[in-house]
Amino acid sequence: MAPQLVLYNGKITTLAKDKPEVSAIAVSDGTVSAIGTDDEILALANAQTQKIDLNHRRVIPGLNDSHLHVIRAGLFYNLELRWDGVPNLAQALEQLKQQAAITPPPQWVRVIGGWNEFQFKEGRMPTLDEINKAAPNTPVFLLHLYDSALLNQAALRVLGFNRDTPNPPGGLIARDGKGNPTGLLIAEPSALILYSTIANAPKLSFEDQLNSTRHYLRELNRFGVTSVSDAGGGGQNYPEDYAVVKKLDDEGHLTVRIAYSLFAQKSGEELADYTRWLGMTSPGEGSDLLRVNGAGENLVWSAADFENFLQPRPDLRPLMEQELEAVVHKLAEARWPWRIHATYDESIGRFLDIFERVHRDNPIDKLRWFIDHAETVSDKNLERIQALGGGIATQHRMAYQGEYYIRRYGLESANRKPPLRRMLEMGLPVGAGTDGTRVASYHPWTCLWWMVTSKTVGGTVLHDEADRLSREEALRLYTHGSAWFSHEDDRKGTLEPGRFADLAVLSDDYFAVEPEEIRGLECVLTMVGGRVVHGVGEYAKLSPDLPPVSPDWSPVRTVGGYNNSQPTPPVHDHMPVMAADGRVWETGCGCGV
Repeated sequence: MAPQLVLYNGKITTLAKDKPEVSAIAVSDGTVSAIGTDDEILALANAQTQKIDLNHRRVIPGLNDSHLHVIRAGLFYNLELRWDGVPNLAQALEQLKQQAAITPPPQWVRVIGGWNEFQFKEGRMPTLDEINKAAPNTPVFLLHLYDSALLNQAALRVLGFNRDTPNPPGGLIARDGKGNPTGLLIAEPSALILYSTIANAPKLSFEDQLNSTRHYLRELNRFGVTSVSDAGGGGQNYPEDYAVVKKLDDEGHLTVRIAYSLFAQKSGEELADYTRWLGMTSPGEGSDLLRVNGAGENLVWSAADFENFLQPRPDLRPLMEQELEAVVHKLAEARWPWRIHATYDESIGRFLDIFERVHRDNPIDKLRWFIDHAETVSDKNLERIQALGGGIATQHRMAYQGEYYIRRYGLESANRKPPLRRMLEMGLPVGAGTDGTRVASYHPWTCLWWMVTSKTVGGTVLHDEADRLSREEALRLYTHGSAWFSHEDDRKGTLEPGRFADLAVLSDDYFAVEPEEIRGLECVLTMVGGRVVHGVGEYAKLSPDLPPVSPDWSPVRTVGGYNNSQPTPPVHDHMPVMAADGRVWETGCGCGV
């Protein structure tokens, strides 16, 4: 039968072994039906076949983020002022001022992660005086990675913070000489103070959450993301907080495939959580666009090794072993895969001790369980992960925290963190992603750029050249590599017959642009299952309509999402000299290194 759709006259990277690059592709019933030359594929078409001229553009398989808090992000996207990619602090503060002027009570202005001071030309954080001047009356919560937050005086008043307010569990309230809160919240020893404080801000209505999620998914489509492994999140309760994406799936409005994991919510009640959820659902349940994946990334709160490199490495309490083993044993017995947050090799080693014990009674080497992050994982523990059939979902958190890591552990330690080259040499399953939207930006091209150049957003080079990835290696991790983690590597991640027709047509050629220009790439056309979900320029008429952003004062209306106007690293006025190897910043530049 003739295909329903043909795309031709392109440079299509298929990542297929036998035909790695073709010029044309045929699509039927949401999957690729044929790939080849223009003549070969156009010969399959008939009068009813839709034909799209790719105008010699580069096409890649749709990007698949191995770790993105997409469901939570969608619920809040329309509420958030994003500083992701903003090139200078002056512009960021002006955005804050303008947003504060139009945000109605009792709403707050929220800048929730995805940025750091190293991306700014000024090379510094905003001061509390600058924030209070920009927003004297509207509450402001400004999250810096997961180490701290800045609140203006209006937010302190709304929260009732004063000199008599005790430090909440899991954090510190910075105070002046008289004991009054200054507005700085410090995540020490954990990020609980940040979670609990932002939870006090008003939420959107259900209808606005639907609108917010649709606009966030379109934002991901703008950069070629067509699939995500959702890692849950604190306060993201099942099934209540999944009602929005479920409704969008039912109504045909999901434009990103989501495989979600269930995140334990209450300390001390994790085993009860999973026992209940195991009776409610099972891995694989759902549709091709929205399905259960497994458990995690938080399995038990006592296993949370906080990734804040401004603080010393946490030493997990002995209680962790007992709690985690009970949950993992339950999951393995039920044949549920899991993911677990782990930054430090010391934590990973203790987790693997548990996994090995469980494996003796209930083999886990076919479950496709995996470690999230693993920045400091050792070769020894990589071998243990491989022996148990596990994988590693790695993200570009070091692009945002590399300078902090260097300050604490030194430059030489930062090399090979995480050891991507070693993982690939071993043949471990590895998927790439971002850990957006709080601890890092959701921007996929920053991650691809980081894997290729090993640079932080401030320009610091972390890896020797031999440990950096080629563009094809990086792309493969962000497509077919990530599909392993949702048991879909036989269905997506490459553009070959029988696979989902998920693809991105790029604004420029990923394989030809200068390395610094990788961060500036966007998509002119994005498809999920052969369905257009985003189009601009010559493909704008193919793009489906979106309802206007709501509420009407949303920052998305005026600022949008990721600022892609200046993707190259900043040149600070106090730019430090770099050593001959191109990696070492001189100290004293004021950037915190």
